[in-house]
Amino acid sequence: MYSIVDIETTGHSSKITEISIFVFDGKKVIDEYTSLVNPECVIPPFITNLTGITNAMVGNAPKFYEIAQKVQELTSDTIFVAHNVNFDYNIIHKEFKDLGFDFKRKKLCTVRLSRKLIPGLNSYSLGSLCATQKIVIKDRHRAKGDAEATTILFKKLVQLDKNQEVFNSFLNTRSRQATLPPLLPKKIVDGLSEKTGVYYFKNNKSEIIYVGKANNIKQRVLSHFYDKSKKEVTMCLETANVTYIETGNELVALLLESAEIKKIFPKFNRAQRRAQESIGLFSYEDRNGIMHIAYNRIKLIASPLMKFHSTTEVRLFLEKLCEEYELCPKYCHLQSNVDSCFHYQIKKCRGICSEKETIEIYNSRVIEAMDSIKFQAENFIIKEQGRNSNEHAYILISNGIYKGFGYANKDIEIITLNDYYEIIDAQKDNNDIKRILNAYLKKNTNTIEILTIDATQHQPFNLFAS
Repeated sequence: MYSIVDIETTGHSSKITEISIFVFDGKKVIDEYTSLVNPECVIPPFITNLTGITNAMVGNAPKFYEIAQKVQELTSDTIFVAHNVNFDYNIIHKEFKDLGFDFKRKKLCTVRLSRKLIPGLNSYSLGSLCATQKIVIKDRHRAKGDAEATTILFKKLVQLDKNQEVFNSFLNTRSRQATLPPLLPKKIVDGLSEKTGVYYFKNNKSEIIYVGKANNIKQRVLSHFYDKSKKEVTMCLETANVTYIETGNELVALLLESAEIKKIFPKFNRAQRRAQESIGLFSYEDRNGIMHIAYNRIKLIASPLMKFHSTTEVRLFLEKLCEEYELCPKYCHLQSNVDSCFHYQIKKCRGICSEKETIEIYNSRVIEAMDSIKFQAENFIIKEQGRNSNEHAYILISNGIYKGFGYANKDIEIITLNDYYEIIDAQKDNNDIKRILNAYLKKNTNTIEILTIDATQHQPFNLFAS
């Protein structure tokens, strides 16, 4: 027994505005239910333009909790079927969860079934499928019209799968078919690497919509499909392909992920997308000899200690620096027009602003804080595990600037700085890269191998090794 479902929603907030359920026994419809639903929020104009459902129409409609029992009864002991099933199922699942109930059903997706049983089409949207199969949709983008069309399509799919081999494989919990995005072939997921690297989600136009890194690519990709957050569900519905690059180690994966996000600007990557940095951090000594850490527009600073995208970002960074090294917010330009800072009152500043601490002692902590955001050496190589057992990965920092990474076989002798440049894939340096490298160096000080390069001789020598 199948319950073939379609819902209309408010869009961004994903609240149901209409639901339609056709109970189908494999040959005919034996029950049917359709209802508008009061989403208890405003329907955006663009959704009204798409569906024709207005705020006035749902004003007196039942709220979901008032029809929940009906939905529960109609779908009980059935297989939940929908076009892009994870979208409809996840929203209904959340509605029940908000009411304190667990909604669990086996699932079938008519998009995935159609890709298997009606291969070779340019599009598997409901409208395109119905056009190719000569199915008339009586009321497009309304729950009943779409649910009825999906039922007719589903009946055709049942007839095409005479021995139920495809249906049974999709219902097999080990096959993962029910959890995969509707546009993504299972063979692509099966072929994913289980090693460390960077992966790319692509839509049906081969545009990269998301970039991620993982220690186990396949496992991390699958975790996206199980995530029920709206962003993840929306992203997965658009995913038609997944490609990857093995990096051999997590550091190179982090560096490559950050670089790719800034180069490609994928629509579902929010972090690290900003390319331009407009605020710079710098230090100076005032007439009393007290060292300040301050910030200004990047073009007004000759040699910034760090670069930031916004004033908010630099202030948050300075607040953490003040807390870690007990610096004075007044002399870090976080508090102005004060004789003594508020932090001194709560004993988070040692009192340089109230002449309770010597300038020399305070300045020593400022220097320590500034050193913490710099590399310990200006020229060095990080040697890491390569993509296989016969290979090393190298990350090059020259004149305090990240230059990129590369790979070389272990039996190749690399001696001079120029040798390293020949194997390095050039990359851009930025603040996010520096944070990744600094965090890595702090965490792995005693377990990694670093080669410091004498810039005058271009000869590397071992700084410390594992």
